Amino acid sequence: MNNEDKALEVLVGELLTEKHLTLSLAESCTGGLIGHRITNVPGSSEYFIGGVLAYAYEAKVKLLGVSWETLHQYGAVSAQTVLEMARGVRGLLNTDIGLSTCCIAGPGGATLTKPVGTGWIGLAAEDGAWTRNFLFSYDRLGNKEALADAALTLLWEYLTGQLF
Repeated sequence: MNNEDKALEVLVGELLTEKHLTLSLAESCTGGLIGHRITNVPGSSEYFIGGVLAYAYEAKVKLLGVSWETLHQYGAVSAQTVLEMARGVRGLLNTDIGLSTCCIAGPGGATLTKPVGTGWIGLAAEDGAWTRNFLFSYDRLGNKEALADAALTLLWEYLTGQLF
């Protein structure tokens, strides 16, 4: 089996193992989809420490240290919030990498500046922090699955040195 045939969660698992790095997740709209995929890989307990499912503002603040000011100024679905989430979960679980997601999965929740399908991913590591923005056009489950794929892709890009 070559790399093109492997699922993203398998590829990132191999890289995390090879590099002796640990991962934690802070998921909002993806509702644990990323954690589910990662823990489907045998041996994932070697690199996956855990995750926080922080859906409401209160959970983001209390569990991940996201500031109320950030949430009120930028909203949950923003670069600023996913960065605070990624940094927060990385510190909370003492991991090398923190990965976070927020989105407007739909069908409701849209605003004039953030339509349904808007999603953000944050990644925090010792050598920096990054965000990526997406606009998907699927139904609720499709948007969540697409963002989970995008998050694993961002992690893979970081681990392969393509993010810099």
